[in-house]
Amino acid sequence: MAEGFGFPFGSVAAIAAVTAADLAGATAHPWYALVTLGAVVLASAYRTGLVAATGVGVVAWALHVGFVLGRFGELTFGSGSALAALVLASTLVTGALARAASTLQVRKPTLQVRKPTLQVREPTLQVRKPTLQVREPTLQVRESAVQVREFAGRVLRVP
Repeated sequence: MAEGFGFPFGSVAAIAAVTAADLAGATAHPWYALVTLGAVVLASAYRTGLVAATGVGVVAWALHVGFVLGRFGELTFGSGSALAALVLASTLVTGALARAASTLQVRKPTLQVRKPTLQVREPTLQVRKPTLQVREPTLQVRESAVQVREFAGRVLRVP
């Protein structure tokens, strides 16, 4: 359960638990309500953070003292309210310890020792063979200008 919703859900669950216990006859037998509220506080302490679970425990104590021991929502302080505070505080501590134990079991530290390995790299120098391609000259050599005139004179018959 998300940490931010622990207190509201726990408070609603405590109201539902005290209502169900009251319908079962908790005013005559206050232990009915104390057991159901203790279960709510225990579950809240196991599933949410400690602050939210403490708030749920206070709400559960107020519901028990105000509506089960005393009627009409009036808080009464006496031996019954002290016993309810003790029971709900012990279930809060039990739930918080159970949560801490479960998170420790899940997160077992594992130590892995790695052996140092020395890796020697072999040189990867690659010598390339020259790939120079020699091209044959495609440029035609011109004949001298004198030879060209003589040739032109013979062919064209220029005087």
